[in-house]
Amino acid sequence: MLPLGSMAGLSLKSPVLQHALRRRIVLPQSSLLQRRTFASSSSSQTSSPIRTVGYTVLFALSAGLFAAYYFDARSSIHRYVLTPTLRHIFDAETGHKIAVKVLRSGLAPRDPLKDDDSLRSEVFGQKISNPVGLAAGFDKDGEAIDGPQNDFASLCLLNLGFSWVEIGSVTPKAQPGNPRPRVFHLPADDALINRYGFPSQGAAAVVLRLRARIPTFHEPDASATAALRPGSVLAVNLGKNKTSAVDSSDDFVTGVKTFGPGLQNRELLESLLADVVKARNELEPSPITSRRPRLILKIAPDLQESQIIDMAEVIRNSDIDGKTKWRRAASRVNPSCHIPCQALRTLRAHLPPSIPLIGCGGITSGADALEYARAGASLVQVYTGTCRRIKDELVSLLNADGKTWSAVVNEAVQTLSWQAPESPPPVQAGDATIGKLIGEAEELKLLLDRLGEKLG
Repeated sequence: MLPLGSMAGLSLKSPVLQHALRRRIVLPQSSLLQRRTFASSSSSQTSSPIRTVGYTVLFALSAGLFAAYYFDARSSIHRYVLTPTLRHIFDAETGHKIAVKVLRSGLAPRDPLKDDDSLRSEVFGQKISNPVGLAAGFDKDGEAIDGPQNDFASLCLLNLGFSWVEIGSVTPKAQPGNPRPRVFHLPADDALINRYGFPSQGAAAVVLRLRARIPTFHEPDASATAALRPGSVLAVNLGKNKTSAVDSSDDFVTGVKTFGPGLQNRELLESLLADVVKARNELEPSPITSRRPRLILKIAPDLQESQIIDMAEVIRNSDIDGKTKWRRAASRVNPSCHIPCQALRTLRAHLPPSIPLIGCGGITSGADALEYARAGASLVQVYTGTCRRIKDELVSLLNADGKTWSAVVNEAVQTLSWQAPESPPPVQAGDATIGKLIGEAEELKLLLDRLGEKLG
């Protein structure tokens, strides 16, 4: 320890003095820092349970919302939250693409309920669980049929509640379709305008995607369908490339040949049906179903009645399997089904019961679907309606009438369908001779009576 007197003699530059001053300054700061750290630690420990509870509640709410979204396609979150949000934030086409990508990822919602027995339907001898299908135009390239990596447990589009799904339209060559914007919402009418113009990745890309779905050790089964799911059907809609000649059927023939292993003129329709039926009949039976594919013709509902009647006559004389009434790609998808239903009635009246019809366009409720059935449609397709809500309403209406879907359809088909005129029974040679003699005898008797009157 230095004597007090010697302190006066120390310079401020002295190492000893600087060390002493440094200790006097640093030590209080170190104590203050320790006190602040202790206070902060105490505060953190106090708020930690509150934060944990907050995170737990947030996780529980998120899990509940996801469960409601994923496990029940009927939940209100779809109708009142997700769909309005997509429509508000994105344009119609972007929202459409997002929906397809979500389905492709396997995060699609599901319809958890078994279809009511009253909805059972049959077409081409194939029994399906309900009559409601998804129209072509939503999954244009077959991307969302099964979800990620062809996970058949997902079967995304079919898990929405549809019994059958139609992908496409698929054109032989890839094409971009019309320039954007080409799809428009009509919120006031609960409708949309579709002017896509057949954008397609091309037949080669889509058929590879479909072939990848076939299990490695799959055995042909006459009761199976391309959907690879009991009680369900998968269809492919074929379209023409814009660069193809309007009067050529080559694109459709190519489509039938590719996927088998809008014409309104009568002559063109006859040529089209003859060519595609010939191409279909030349195919080998499918390795999945052990039979050849069915052919269904799609037409627009806004034709003149005379055009519809002409088309029906052509179809009666062809080997086409079925017919679908639909709205053209460049037209408005209207919530009213009056126009396509009226066209379907006309068509039903000029086609035999053996040719099934599929109603499409303006179906947003069970009542709309039932109107199609009463007009003679075996199945229906939707563009913008919700599958489960339509089925629930349809079940209620059928139960109120005490009928099933099949009973309504069969009654309409048998009552409204075209029936071939009865031919007179063939006349045998002997019958013809006897009839001729009887006629001559009656004529001779008449002459004798007249002669007797004159003589009398």
